[in-house]
Amino acid sequence: MATPHQATQVPEGAAKWGLVAERLLELAAGFSDVLSRVQVFLRRLLELHIFKLVALYTVWVALKEVSVMNLLLVVLWAFALPYPRFRPMASCLSTVWTCVIIVCKMLYQLKVVNPQEYSSNCTEPSPNSTNLLTTEISQSLLYRGPVDPANWFGVRKGFPNLGYIQNHLQVLLLLVFEAIVYRRQEHHRRQHQLAPLPAQAVFASGTRQQLDQDLLGCLKYFINFFFYKFGLEICFLMAVNVIGQRMNFMVTLHGCWLVAILTRRHRQAIARLWPNYCLFLALFLLYQYLLCLGMPPALCIDYPWRWSRAVPMNSALIKWLYLPDFFRAPNSTNLISDFLLLLCASQQWQVFSAERTEEWQCMAGVNTDRLEPLRGEPNPVPNFIHCRSYLDMLKVAVFRYLFWLVLVVVFVTGATRISIFGLGYLLACFYLLLFGTTLLQRDTRARLVLWDCLILYNVTVIISKNMLSLLACVFVEQMQTGFCWVIQLFSLVCTVKGYYDPKEMMGRDQDCLLPVEEAGIIWDSICFFFLLLQRRVFLSYYYLHVRADLQATALLASRGFALYNAANLKSIDFHRRTEEKSLAQLKRQMERIRAKQEKHRQGRADRGHPQDTLGPKDPGPEPGPDSPGGSSPPRRQWWRPWLDHATVIHSGDYFLFESDSEEEEEAAPEDPRPSAQSAFQMAYQAWVTNAQTVLRRQQQEQARQEQAGQLPTGGGPSQEVEPAEGPEEAAAGRSHMVQRVLSTAQFLWVLGQALVDGLTRWLQEFTRHHSTMSDVLRAERYVLTQELLQGGEVHRGILDQLYTSEAEATLPGPTKAPDAPSTVSSGLGAEEPLSSTTDDTGSPLSTGYHTRSGSEEAVADPGEHEAGASLHQGRMRTASELLLDRRLRIPELEEAELFAEGQGRVLRLLRAVYQCVAAHSELLCYFIIILNHMVTASAGSLVLPVLVFLWAMLSIPRPSKRFWMTAIVFTEVSVVVKYLFQFGFFPWNSHAVLRRYENKPYFPPRILGLEKTDGYIKYDLVQLMALFFHRSQLLCYGLWDHEEDAPSKEHDKSGRKEQGAEEGPGALPEPQAKAGTGLEEEPGVPEATTEDHVQVEARVVLTDGTPEPQAELRPRDTRRISLRFRRRRKEGPAQRGLAAIEAEDTEEEKEAPTGREKRPSRAGRRVRVAGRQLQGFCLSLAQGTYRPLRRFFHDILHTKYRAATDVYALMFLADVVDFIIIIFGFWAFGKHSAATDITSSLSDDQVPEAFLVMLLIQFSTMVVDRALYLRKTVLGKLAFQVALVLAIHLWMFFILPAVTERMFSQNVVAQLWYFVKCIYFALSAYQIRCGYPTRILGNFLTKKYNHLNLFLFQGFRLVPFLVELRAVMDWVWTDTTLSLSSWMCVEDIYANIFIIKCSRETEKKYPQPKGQKKKKIVKYGMGGLIILFLIAIIWFPLLFMSLVRSVVGVVNQPVDVTVTLKLGGYEPLFTMSAQQPSIIPFTAQAYEELSRQFDPHPLAMQFISQYSPEDIVTAQIEGSSGALWRISPPSRAQMKRELYNGTADITLRFTWNFQRDLAKGGTVEYANEKHMLALAPNSTERRQLASLLEGTSDQSVVIPNLFPKYIRAPNGPEANPVKQLQPNEEADYLGVRIQLRREQGAGATGFLEWWVIELQECRTDCNLLPMVIFSDKVSPPSLGFLAGYGIMGLYVSIVLVIGKFVRGFFSEISHSIMFEELPCVDRILKLCQDIFLVRETRELELEEELYAKLIFLYRSPETMIKWTREKE
Repeated sequence: MATPHQATQVPEGAAKWGLVAERLLELAAGFSDVLSRVQVFLRRLLELHIFKLVALYTVWVALKEVSVMNLLLVVLWAFALPYPRFRPMASCLSTVWTCVIIVCKMLYQLKVVNPQEYSSNCTEPSPNSTNLLTTEISQSLLYRGPVDPANWFGVRKGFPNLGYIQNHLQVLLLLVFEAIVYRRQEHHRRQHQLAPLPAQAVFASGTRQQLDQDLLGCLKYFINFFFYKFGLEICFLMAVNVIGQRMNFMVTLHGCWLVAILTRRHRQAIARLWPNYCLFLALFLLYQYLLCLGMPPALCIDYPWRWSRAVPMNSALIKWLYLPDFFRAPNSTNLISDFLLLLCASQQWQVFSAERTEEWQCMAGVNTDRLEPLRGEPNPVPNFIHCRSYLDMLKVAVFRYLFWLVLVVVFVTGATRISIFGLGYLLACFYLLLFGTTLLQRDTRARLVLWDCLILYNVTVIISKNMLSLLACVFVEQMQTGFCWVIQLFSLVCTVKGYYDPKEMMGRDQDCLLPVEEAGIIWDSICFFFLLLQRRVFLSYYYLHVRADLQATALLASRGFALYNAANLKSIDFHRRTEEKSLAQLKRQMERIRAKQEKHRQGRADRGHPQDTLGPKDPGPEPGPDSPGGSSPPRRQWWRPWLDHATVIHSGDYFLFESDSEEEEEAAPEDPRPSAQSAFQMAYQAWVTNAQTVLRRQQQEQARQEQAGQLPTGGGPSQEVEPAEGPEEAAAGRSHMVQRVLSTAQFLWVLGQALVDGLTRWLQEFTRHHSTMSDVLRAERYVLTQELLQGGEVHRGILDQLYTSEAEATLPGPTKAPDAPSTVSSGLGAEEPLSSTTDDTGSPLSTGYHTRSGSEEAVADPGEHEAGASLHQGRMRTASELLLDRRLRIPELEEAELFAEGQGRVLRLLRAVYQCVAAHSELLCYFIIILNHMVTASAGSLVLPVLVFLWAMLSIPRPSKRFWMTAIVFTEVSVVVKYLFQFGFFPWNSHAVLRRYENKPYFPPRILGLEKTDGYIKYDLVQLMALFFHRSQLLCYGLWDHEEDAPSKEHDKSGRKEQGAEEGPGALPEPQAKAGTGLEEEPGVPEATTEDHVQVEARVVLTDGTPEPQAELRPRDTRRISLRFRRRRKEGPAQRGLAAIEAEDTEEEKEAPTGREKRPSRAGRRVRVAGRQLQGFCLSLAQGTYRPLRRFFHDILHTKYRAATDVYALMFLADVVDFIIIIFGFWAFGKHSAATDITSSLSDDQVPEAFLVMLLIQFSTMVVDRALYLRKTVLGKLAFQVALVLAIHLWMFFILPAVTERMFSQNVVAQLWYFVKCIYFALSAYQIRCGYPTRILGNFLTKKYNHLNLFLFQGFRLVPFLVELRAVMDWVWTDTTLSLSSWMCVEDIYANIFIIKCSRETEKKYPQPKGQKKKKIVKYGMGGLIILFLIAIIWFPLLFMSLVRSVVGVVNQPVDVTVTLKLGGYEPLFTMSAQQPSIIPFTAQAYEELSRQFDPHPLAMQFISQYSPEDIVTAQIEGSSGALWRISPPSRAQMKRELYNGTADITLRFTWNFQRDLAKGGTVEYANEKHMLALAPNSTERRQLASLLEGTSDQSVVIPNLFPKYIRAPNGPEANPVKQLQPNEEADYLGVRIQLRREQGAGATGFLEWWVIELQECRTDCNLLPMVIFSDKVSPPSLGFLAGYGIMGLYVSIVLVIGKFVRGFFSEISHSIMFEELPCVDRILKLCQDIFLVRETRELELEEELYAKLIFLYRSPETMIKWTREKE
């Protein structure tokens, strides 16, 4: 059987190798094909551009070697470029002439040629006959040596020869290569019978027809025809480059030509002028080359401008004028930029000729700058606005957003230097920023007029800077000395090298510094480039699509606002009806309970048997009263109205739980659809099983979805999974190692994809409402755009074709999307108030502010359909409803959606991130405004943050257009003011003043934000960009204008003002449109709050004159009418005019009595009229200020857009973070507290005042905030917000810098504290705007059931006193019937139930398979860590003290050693101290010597081994006492008598004292001990000491065994001698000799006495007493609090406490099983939330009864078991 098997193996192997070879051949063929295509491409490029390379390099060589012979090369190519027919002749002549030059150079190298024979020696002129300086004369070409006449012609002696002729040889080779290229291409075409591509194209497929197909076609087109399309702009840029490179007089002519060409404006006019321009460039190049060549120096004749000192010209002026000079010849290499300009201009001349031919127009398109308006015919270019391909995305970036990038470049161009020119750039930029959107919508001619003016200003600035370079380069010293303001006004700086040394000029005058770091006209050139590019954008047919889209966007400027309000109202109404439904359900339940209870009690009362069991009539299988917890006697009289609170609380019974089954039947069914598997669940499955199993499941899921015709959501992670190799039945543990590694890597890749997809989906859910609004607006914009492009009239009826009418939409019975997923809200406005706190897995009653989205979800109760339909008819349809009601398919939008879905994961994620930022762009603006203020910290930057907190964030329903325009205009004005104050000629910008006030906060320009700094407007630019980005997003979403929609305005202009005035803003011109588009007026649009709107309404009413028809007035309509009448009354005397008032006065005079003798004069009437006008003006001004403020605060307090939101949790978190910042960074809020430490201050029982004040204020604000939150006082919260915002900003930016004497911008801790406080202000304003929710009780961490909330909640409960403080505060400020203990009971039950709920949710989300053992990694991971922890705790004290002694201990050697010898109770005989120089550390040699000395003694060696050399010191104590012995004569006599005649022992005490440095560690500073020796009566030592006192003897007294040599200095206060080194103790102490020395004192002081001690057996240095001290290591200061306890203290205080704590976890678990192992706690959780609900709704009797139900539930185990079963 083996042979056939082997026979089949060989062909299989051969087949595999054959497949491999075939694949390799295919790859080789493909590579060869690619290589041949690259060769063809490069050869075609060389064919088209080789002559340009030849011309460029030839002229470069001629410019490097200026000579007469090279002049001919320049002449040839200067005329060959503009006149192409001369190019072959130029190549031939250049070849011949180059050979001639090479031959001439080589011949000149012959030895027979001797230049010295005919060289000229010019004589130096006298100083008065030339204006050359003395140093310049010696460097002039005429006078520095012999002049060779041949050099002027282009030949010279040069070594080596190859380097001398190298450049011309390369020119010759290049000319030969040109001929080769042409011949080769001609041969190739003849060989393959090919014709050259038309229009000098490189790619045959890169034509105008393929331009709009894809990116590759676009790239090929621009490779073919880039210069054809943009050659004119390239020529302009090259001209500016010439000016910037040279900056002298000659380039002024280039500037004049540039202005002359640009003022022609039209391409045809420029084409007519272009031949003259090319001829000028050629002649001008030759003229400048002749200037560089100059006169032959061999003539020894200097130029006329050097002839005399009277000629007012210096070398710098000659250089600027570009005149020939022998001292400094003109820089010829600069002419290469002129030649490049000539090259580009010559090519453009050919383009002007070619663009009129049919061949070029067919291949490359038509070059025209006259866009004829489209009169109904379609645009010749496709629409790219909706991004159906990557090319469309590129077009959108160029044609739509390039304008704003150009404005940024204009801003940077003006801001990079401080000059009057830069101010013009800034003003132009700000004007275009404000009115750019309007400009973009105008016709082409109007746009180009303004844009050409900006281009002309740009060119004028460039030319002016070139002219001013005369002052900056030539006369800089004179300007710096006398005209510094001119330098500062025009930012004069010379950018061309060679005029002066910048470093030398910088050090001359600190108040007139030259702006050396500025880059000349580089930024002007960049700005010029972008301006030209944008001009071409304006002249493109592509831009007509952008213009139409912008016009459609302007027409829908308030459309999104209407949709936003409709969504808000729907969400608010749904939330209200859900609350009412929940409360009604709860009341029905309690009513059923009461009815059953009454029936039950009544039946028992009728029978008269109170102890009998329930009768058969009682329904339900509840237990009888004989069970534990049966009826109590007070319940027999339940109906008595005088029952007290305690009776109700304890009246729980079984009947309270009878209606729960009915309640569960009423509950809405849960969504049965499984949610998408998250990356964490996938990782958990891989953890439980293995990676291969997860991959197989992913493949099966993908196959199932493909069979069902579905795609994975969001391009799920299973799309790119390859099938796992190997049989599925094989166990993962037995698979091959390589396969397992590959599977693991593949799984990690899939997991990463799942993470990206999950993040993308979350971001999309977060902005779903905005995407829905964007879809609606995109479709409506598309319809309006098509109408605008066709030239039709725009009216509301156009949008009818998009949607079905409301009647059709509401005819089907049920709502359309009951199962649509809930939309997650966002800050820009959504159909759900808040997203961060409404995600709840429980019932709708689970939280106090849970609402479902009105955008995607309607009430699912069929019984409420009629109410829902009426509501739907009474309000405007939301965006999601409009999408569901759309009946028109738009293929372009569908293609764009398919393209967006088909993008890669990274692009989808980036798109989702962008949508998230765009949807919340106002938060981005707020953040940058606050950041700018934090960095600037001035009074000017303070305005916007205060306006943000007190205006924008409090606006209902969102910030108005007026606020954003105020922010934009204020930023622009502040930038201009800052810019003006940056000029150096202001006195406060002088160097001395800036140095004097450096880092001082109260410098007036610094306070106002006008200080001269480097990055003065860096953040202002970012702020402006953010504001305009936000404005663009508001326009995109239709949220910019809060007034009536633009289509109605446009329609009103066409003669329908009556109907517009009737229906108000948002009204439809056609009655039939009301049912179609949903654009009718809805109650969600706020009343007109701006004066402009009131004026418009008044004007409409007054001009119309017709009374409005009788109609049903909504509240908003009555408000508007009252506003109209109020406006009429207000326009009384102030606006009637002078003539009307004079007419009234005339009538009054006529009606006056005839008896009046003297009428008032005309002047008096005029005075009275002026007084009335002034009074009217003041009144209107006061009303104009008061009424908007009153309306603003009235809208806050009485708005209908109150979407009951709870963000107190986030506010509290911000306050806690600020609290922590104060504790750990308190030193930043005081002047001298930076030098202290809070821990040391508290340990010294000292509390810093700054710390205490800030802590108390912060804590007080937290308490007040909690009280306002519990009382739900919006007015109080508003007042608190205003006061806090003003106080915080006043303190942080004016008081704090004065206290700390530090600028706020340099105080990092204060900046961090302020930023967190700003987050608090934002949340607080959001809370005020939305209002407090109905239900606020319950911990904010218990709104979601996951691990994160569980851990945070457990951490919250561990904080001391926080739970108790919160509970007591809630009880104080909440209306309730419960006592404090009952309240705490409910809170504790709710907390425990929440913990159990989190555990059950985790078990459902991450299930463990049945019957599977725990993995070893889990057992050894978790169990091993617990074992290690317990062992570490048991041995912690010993291990810790050992480490303190050895590893982490700090060496703390004594800093002072003091010894004292005292006899009895008399004055000490000897006192001496050894300080640091006398305390000598042990060296390694001394340590070895000590070890050898005690080597025979094991006990001693054990002691020594515990210490290292750095732990041992030797204190060298001086033998002579440091103090004189000053004893009184009576005491001296008494001492002698006692020594001689005493019968008792006298004690001789030797004490030593060590002082240590506590900063290094340890707890005891001084350690001391003593050694006492008794002197017996009549002993020799006593007699000798007495003789010393008498003076009869001067012999030393020997005291044996007195001085211990080895002493241990432990951590404690006792320093005992080392017994291990002195085993015999006192017998091993050293003996000493004591001697009293005397010396005659100076003057009459008598004798001076002192004691001397020496060792008894000393040989050298007997005057020193060596004491060896062994210092124990001490714990570092960070561990001192633990090391101070010692081993036993640690065991008692730490180990036993932790052991008791651990024992609490592992013991008495069985006692809590009944209340912790609950399968389903949803019913108990809902009961707790029902208690919160009825408490909030003031149903206090119901609160008592529900509390009684909760208490009885915990008293009855049987009921608890039934009530915690899993739901069926």
